[in-house]
Amino acid sequence: MNSANCRNFIPERDFSSKIVILLFCLLLFSGIPWGCGKDQKGGVQRPPAEVNVVTIAPKDTPVVWEVVGQTESSHLVEIRSRVEGFLDKRVYEEGSLVKAGQVLFRIDPRNFQATLQQAKGELAQQEARWATAKANLARIKPLVEQNAVSKKDLDDATGQEQATAASVLAAQGKVREAEINLSYTVITSPVTGLSSQAKKQDGTYISASDSLLTYVAKMNPMWVTFSLSENQYLNSLEEIKKDTLRFPPGEKFIVELVLADGSIYPQKGHLIFADPSFSKETGTFLIKATMDNPQGILKPGQFVRVRLKGAVRPKAIVAPRRAVFEGAKGQFVWCVDKEGKAEVRHVIVGEWHGEDIFITSGLKAGDRVIVDGVMMLAEGMPVKIVEKKAPDAKSEGQPVAPDGAGNADPSGGKTATAPPEHKAKDAATAPAAGKNSPPEKK
Repeated sequence: MNSANCRNFIPERDFSSKIVILLFCLLLFSGIPWGCGKDQKGGVQRPPAEVNVVTIAPKDTPVVWEVVGQTESSHLVEIRSRVEGFLDKRVYEEGSLVKAGQVLFRIDPRNFQATLQQAKGELAQQEARWATAKANLARIKPLVEQNAVSKKDLDDATGQEQATAASVLAAQGKVREAEINLSYTVITSPVTGLSSQAKKQDGTYISASDSLLTYVAKMNPMWVTFSLSENQYLNSLEEIKKDTLRFPPGEKFIVELVLADGSIYPQKGHLIFADPSFSKETGTFLIKATMDNPQGILKPGQFVRVRLKGAVRPKAIVAPRRAVFEGAKGQFVWCVDKEGKAEVRHVIVGEWHGEDIFITSGLKAGDRVIVDGVMMLAEGMPVKIVEKKAPDAKSEGQPVAPDGAGNADPSGGKTATAPPEHKAKDAATAPAAGKNSPPEKK
């Protein structure tokens, strides 16, 4: 059988399969290394990964606690009627700013005017009787000295004069009471503040059991109330005991407010009250701060974010939040060791500090933490520290993903990106900036 017939006899598919198997055997026994990197005979070496780092330097760092609070008036007054009667007229405009002494309501005064007139008439009668008793006493005294009348007559005249004098005092009291009740028919505001809506309309009968007419809230200063949990309180005491936290002298914290639109309230405040006991319902204790409100920006009932400033963590270690990742074993960071290679360092984190985060364990002074360029890192990989480049003019204004947005899995070469940074959250429970699993050591 000639060669042409042999080629025709062997199927084309079997012929191709034998060629593939032959090439595989040649590669297997030829000693050619698999994968990337440098071979044993001095092949091409993979270039070091370029990274940006920050060097850890402990220093006294201010602490800012942020909690949710609510504003309330420093002087909320209930405007009530002190007398019973028909509401004659509402004078003020609902929701307007009223001044101290401004008239708000008027009660029908006619009954009170009549009562005052009766009291004045009774006072006039008692004054007339008193004048008669005094004149009678004045006539009897000389007669007693002449023994013209008995001493009993003198005693009776003296008692009558004193009784009528007391009646005059009682009548004067009734007149004063009637005058006061009449003045109560004109209801004024005791403070300058923001008025609420009227609870009663014109013509309504105001009784002693239902006398609330409206509210007036003093606007300057304003109070801000918020609560701290028992855990936060106990943790602070423990940190103070360990000298990892220091309160300001005299515990005079500076209070800053963040409004609903994210803007910072221009005025600063201070603490004025702390409840000595915990709430049985919530397990928290109430704290109150005062804020100047000259422009009336703050209104009662607003929800705000309260920042307490003034505390310091001595010799604290902080790292950029974007450099901290979270894996199955907890938070970790990428560091550059003494040999210039990448290594994973497991850390314990604390609260946020702006764009940084406190590191309570796992890092020390002089450690170099990688903040950018962790996309393709692997444990033990050589790295090259470079300066962070300025953004390109062509891409200026365009959103750019940070270099440290993910981490490499050295087992398969694929990357797992970290989720976006968390937005505003309570500082006492702030997590790490990203989530990822640390690589296994080779």
